[in-house]
Amino acid sequence: MPFYADLHIHSKYSRATSKDCNLENLAIWAQKKGLSLISTGDFTHPAWFGEIQEKLIPDGNGAYKLKPEIEKQILINHNNPIRFILSVEISTIYKKGDKTRKVHHVVFVPDIKTAQNFRNKLDAIGNINSDGRPILGLDSRSLLEITLESGDNTFIIPAHIWTPWFSVLGSKSGFNSIEECYEDLSEHIFALETGLSSDPEMNWRVSKLDKFRLVSNSDAHSPSKLAREATVFDTSLNYFSIQKALKTGEGYIGTVEFFPQEGKYHEDGHRKCNICLTPEETKKYKGICPVCKKPLTIGVLNRVCELADRDCNNTFKPKTAGEVYSLIPLAEILSEIKGVGPSSKTVINEYENLIAKFNSEIFILNEMPTTAISKDYPILAEALSRLRNGKVIKQAGYDGEYGVIKLFKQNELPKKLRHL
Repeated sequence: MPFYADLHIHSKYSRATSKDCNLENLAIWAQKKGLSLISTGDFTHPAWFGEIQEKLIPDGNGAYKLKPEIEKQILINHNNPIRFILSVEISTIYKKGDKTRKVHHVVFVPDIKTAQNFRNKLDAIGNINSDGRPILGLDSRSLLEITLESGDNTFIIPAHIWTPWFSVLGSKSGFNSIEECYEDLSEHIFALETGLSSDPEMNWRVSKLDKFRLVSNSDAHSPSKLAREATVFDTSLNYFSIQKALKTGEGYIGTVEFFPQEGKYHEDGHRKCNICLTPEETKKYKGICPVCKKPLTIGVLNRVCELADRDCNNTFKPKTAGEVYSLIPLAEILSEIKGVGPSSKTVINEYENLIAKFNSEIFILNEMPTTAISKDYPILAEALSRLRNGKVIKQAGYDGEYGVIKLFKQNELPKKLRHL
């Protein structure tokens, strides 16, 4: 039975995260979203590691679950109890070649003992106490070596690989290949996280990425942001089955994606100058902002084009590729229909009503027949139909500014029709 997993999240102990990011709230929101498995995130942080040990118990084969007395209190869907696997995002900043490198990695371990081994090794190198996502002056290859030495079946997925400032292939501080980053240990990298500002189709333009399984995750800093991207598997609900699926493709189905234009680093530009440019326009301006005359922040699309060796107009789908489901978060759709903000009480109440009635957000967005709601929710049914057919209006994000994806043209939804 296929299921959705979110393998990159954060706890309340990471910088710029919600205080609501505890295990109970993460489990509640995972159920609302339609996830079956999430990672813990941040297991190197002492307080969070303590909570993991206090509240989670092994469920076999590297998966964990909330203790029964906790699960009983928060379970909103008894057919979908949430499973966890142990993970942490590590930021490595170091000098290599002619650049200062800033690379983020998601580390996975199968059990508490291995997690403790890994924590001990990092604790001897740098500070793992102040931030759930530790920042270490450590070469990426060295981090991978430490991960592998911490115990069997550990692995790393390079995080949001195209993000300009903090990624393995980013324009500001990354490398030109996975092999250049991880050197002789690069054979132990078998999956890559595409990030919010790119999708698999963009990555298929770069032939040297063909051998890697592509995953998508939310990198959520608050529980409600879970599953904005996710990975789909058809395996047993545990660590080792997921690891095998990512290595071999057996049980790997594909990914749930943002439209990449919504990602905040999709195109080039300067947020302060209100300048957003396509790669062609950036080339025309020679990479310099036409307003302030300083270098532009080069986005993901431009960087992909720089490393691409395939024609962008002729999509090649490698053997490692999976299915791709491009979705818009339900709260954003309701916000557009209602004409109010996605965090407004109107949207929150409508969201909760729909989840209570139809089970989960991903089911509503990706699976529920529109005929099932066309009578009671005609505008939502039309929105979902457009979404699934890719009939969306895109305004690209740039330089830290999220893009906007809409389903209706301006004035297409007059106030008197702003009901679902």
